[in-house]
Amino acid sequence: MTDTLRRATITAVTGLGLCLTLLPTGAAQARAAIRVACNDVTALKAAINSANTSGSGSILLAPRCVYTLSSADNPGDGLPEITGNVRITGDDTTVERNSGDLFRIFHVRQGGSLSLKSITARYGELGTGDSNGGGILNAGGTLTLTDSTVRSNKASTGGGIWNQLGTLVMKNSTVSYNRATFGGGVATNGTMTMDGGSLHDNSGAFWGGGLANAGDTKLNNVSVAHNDSGDLGGGIVTLAINFETGPLRLNSTKVTGNIARNDGGGIRTGADEPLSLYRSAVVHNTSNGGPTTGGGISNPGSGLGLHIGTSTRKEVKKSSTKVTPFEVTLIRSAVVKNYPTNCAPPNSVPGCDNGAPNGS
Repeated sequence: MTDTLRRATITAVTGLGLCLTLLPTGAAQARAAIRVACNDVTALKAAINSANTSGSGSILLAPRCVYTLSSADNPGDGLPEITGNVRITGDDTTVERNSGDLFRIFHVRQGGSLSLKSITARYGELGTGDSNGGGILNAGGTLTLTDSTVRSNKASTGGGIWNQLGTLVMKNSTVSYNRATFGGGVATNGTMTMDGGSLHDNSGAFWGGGLANAGDTKLNNVSVAHNDSGDLGGGIVTLAINFETGPLRLNSTKVTGNIARNDGGGIRTGADEPLSLYRSAVVHNTSNGGPTTGGGISNPGSGLGLHIGTSTRKEVKKSSTKVTPFEVTLIRSAVVKNYPTNCAPPNSVPGCDNGAPNGS
């Protein structure tokens, strides 16, 4: 009886020892977040490389700190390219370019995932060799911004962000004071969802001051304000980019105070991209192209296309051929007080006041 009890006790202790041996191994699998001291750019790059190598990693930056990138990590990028699942969290923290070299701040590769929380990416700028996505390039990956800002960046396409066939999610985030030829704030031909926040004070030299949309995009409770373009779509332009198109839906969103030099002060639609507004407003926008252009929404039924090749050359298509455009749908929405007209051409947007001068 005693031997039996002793054997049972030894077996239990052995089993417990085995469990104790396994516990540290399991705990080691949960990687601790890497803390990076204020403006330690070398450590930040090492942390990103570590997260890429392991496939996943969380990085904590110092609160209210500026991390200054004085040189490129690789051609076109200030920091290592994101190929793993990388989460970077700050607290009113800024990552900026301060260099004679031209480069963007972040670059997400296909299959990579980057989450930024309470981070500002600013002063990215690109030259002719790599000209898209001045602040952030998301090339087929997943990019999530939470309580973050992309501002004062410059590029050819997507001054703030170029979402190239990727997934872009923005939560209470701001894209502002960026500049580009197409899509001053954001250019996208992927999937984009923006909840809260704003696209404001961006500039597109040609099309789309705030947003150039060629993908499946939803703006929920967003402010698109005080953007401008040198041709079409002061606030938003819809078009095809590399033959990709998609619907744009505005939910409880306000498009206001935007200016286009020629047409579509608030929104200019391409021929193949449906647009719907639900409980939204397009007000106080301006088109300077003449008395019959759309200060609020322009829906002429002509196509707009942009092809971005592997070289620096961009092919731009602006069709003058009239086709039957997708209908712009207004659901409990208002297009009012735009100059010189609310919607153009007449009757192109059902339910819109087409003919009233000055949007009155």
